Amino acid sequence: MQYRKFGKLDWKVSALGFGAMRLPVIDGDQSKIDESEAIKMIRYAADNGVNYIDTAYMYHQGQSEIVVGKALKDGYRQKMKLVTKLPVNFMEKPDDIDKILNEQLKKLDVDKIDFYLLHGLNKIGWGKVKEWKVLNWAEKQMADGKFGRLGFSFHDTTDVFKQIVDGYDNWVLSQVQYNYMDENEQAGREGVQYAASKGIALVIMEPLRGGKLSKDPMPAPVAKVIKEAKRQMPAVEWALDWLWNQPEISLTLSGMSTMEQVKQNVKLASDFKGPGSLTAEDLAVVKKMTEAYRSLSPIPCTACQYCQPCPSSVQIPNVFQIYNDAVMYDDVQHGKFIYNSAFGIPQDQRADKCTECGECLSKCPQEIDIPSWLKKAHEALYSDVPIGPPGPPPAKKKD
Repeated sequence: MQYRKFGKLDWKVSALGFGAMRLPVIDGDQSKIDESEAIKMIRYAADNGVNYIDTAYMYHQGQSEIVVGKALKDGYRQKMKLVTKLPVNFMEKPDDIDKILNEQLKKLDVDKIDFYLLHGLNKIGWGKVKEWKVLNWAEKQMADGKFGRLGFSFHDTTDVFKQIVDGYDNWVLSQVQYNYMDENEQAGREGVQYAASKGIALVIMEPLRGGKLSKDPMPAPVAKVIKEAKRQMPAVEWALDWLWNQPEISLTLSGMSTMEQVKQNVKLASDFKGPGSLTAEDLAVVKKMTEAYRSLSPIPCTACQYCQPCPSSVQIPNVFQIYNDAVMYDDVQHGKFIYNSAFGIPQDQRADKCTECGECLSKCPQEIDIPSWLKKAHEALYSDVPIGPPGPPPAKKKD
């Protein structure tokens, strides 16, 4: 197993971390984890050098922490650093903080958590953290020995990410969504480099975009790039190696659902030669893969924001991104989930609120027929209308 520097700590972390968000389940029910198989998977990873396991209060409808706690019995607690998270964004009052932490310690059946993260921070969640004085609370819990170090996971813009990084002097780690398709999304490469410059360990989530970057079969344009590459590697290896090649990255989490995935990822992490191993030719292949995916995007939106603000408050670029992703990665159900969930777009800012006033049309540098695409996107993401493959845009209305 390859080990890497973990921010400012005098400790080395395995290049691969075990993410306990996608454990094997029974009959497709996310609350019914196949405990026996999940424990075998976690312990196989630990026996083969993985020394970091990540769970959260909300994973598997509250069951993940219980199974992780069981997996860490029989001496495995000493082999792995344990990480879980406080769901700040979903908490209604500060009085719940102590209750949740104590519940987590009981479910995990431990006296102390190694790394405790503020879960999924964004601008709103960070506002709660400051208003409720969560950082002061965390300092007290660390002094009392309930957890060792504090970090945060993140979903928002680079500017918000930097505000959070600069908002507390004792962050030890930041967990961010980052992969070759999201290089300039959310915290992005700029955020990764910024946090690393402050001595904060970078833990990567969604390295495969929830498995989308390792689907079998791959979309034809992407498969063609991989087939023609001088170095022959499966899609999953291209995606993970791209991350491990960057010296700022401490750890890449993988939410593994089968023993086969665990064995494959352990081998890949063990075989990789270290940061800077990929050649210029290899990096060019990854760039071509990115371009191949982008070619599947039906709406040529660049998220320039010129169409904003919309008079009807429609989040036009966000709607288009969700729709484009659903088409690019052939994952309609995930697109619908994002569009309609609490993580998605507020009901009063969705595509169906477009009044076709036309104000956005003259502002769009790409000359996109925004009202028509908004209608099509809403029909696909909100109803049972199939998205289908990318095709010609809706016909423009005649004046």
